[in-house]
Amino acid sequence: MATKVRVFLYREFLSAKECDYLISLAYDLNEKSFDAANGRLASETSLDIEDDIVAKIEERISLWTFLPKENSKPLQVKHYELEQDGQNLDYFTNKTKLESNGPLMATVILYLSNSTQGGQILFPESEPKSSGMSDCGESNKFLQPVKGNAVLFFSLHLSATHDKRSIHSRCPILKGDMWSAIKYLYAKPIGESKVPTVSDGGDCIDEDDNCAAWAAMGECQRNPVFMIGSQDYYGTCRKSCHLC
Repeated sequence: MATKVRVFLYREFLSAKECDYLISLAYDLNEKSFDAANGRLASETSLDIEDDIVAKIEERISLWTFLPKENSKPLQVKHYELEQDGQNLDYFTNKTKLESNGPLMATVILYLSNSTQGGQILFPESEPKSSGMSDCGESNKFLQPVKGNAVLFFSLHLSATHDKRSIHSRCPILKGDMWSAIKYLYAKPIGESKVPTVSDGGDCIDEDDNCAAWAAMGECQRNPVFMIGSQDYYGTCRKSCHLC
């Protein structure tokens, strides 16, 4: 795509039967929630269950993104109904909760149904602006919700710093409704505990068991953002790089 944000489209990632199956699971596990910020009802269901079909889909996501399943949370199935025109709605329903799991590496959106009008994802900070990726009013067939298609975009640069061009929103649903499933993938395994250090400050830690080996190979100097950190990213190996 003619844009600096790393966005990838996988056509027919899911079969029609897989899409319908995920929707049926969501109906069975349905949790109705009210989005107070936008004043609308939406259905959001976590597929935190043991299911062979869900497991195979998550394995395909892992192979596509090159990120292990352990670095992700369960698939979130979402149902969007009619919304007001002129709104740009965020796919994230709880940013604080997302950020509490560490740096968000990538997001995969699986479209489980077609959208009659609206629902396409936008990247307001993308370039060029005329690409149709930043305006609901422009033709944007590339990212139009199509049943079975999947969209992958990365929130971090290869240097592990936050990519501001990945900031995204969603056009409102103006006709019909839309079903999707979202997978959030993080820079480290979910629930992985941090290793405490003897530092009085309490914030100088190693977050990976390989930090000592990486530091010995000179990665603190070659890859300082990932190892030590920056304004946008908390370093992974602050202790082994002798920051404290």
